[in-house]
Amino acid sequence: MREYKMRRGEHLDERVPDMTGTVEDYFGPITDTEEYKGSELHVVADPENPVFERITVGAVEYSGKKDKLAVDFEERPAEDVIAEGNADAAADAVDAKNDFLLEATGRDAKSRRDSMKRSVEDSPDEADEV
Repeated sequence: MREYKMRRGEHLDERVPDMTGTVEDYFGPITDTEEYKGSELHVVADPENPVFERITVGAVEYSGKKDKLAVDFEERPAEDVIAEGNADAAADAVDAKNDFLLEATGRDAKSRRDSMKRSVEDSPDEADEV
């Protein structure tokens, strides 16, 4: 599960006031919920894009801090997707992930990568424990 921060001065509930609707627009109908760090996340067990096997997404609340977006994209093996003739769906899956994360966080792929790198550099001990 990855957690994403919003841009400075922005909050997740302001960027995505209807998380359920936004998740369904990008990935398909929500089939369940799952608890993660005390927050209920949405689960899309049968995403519309055949590249995805399962998607878990939602806001994680921290007391005294801004909410973060938690996302877990479980993808099927590339060989299986290609064997089924769905190779074109891979590009659509990447676009869907990036577009969703940009809408939710206000950060493009490069800024999200840079932010992740900084968080690992700031806490090298945590990175070793993974």
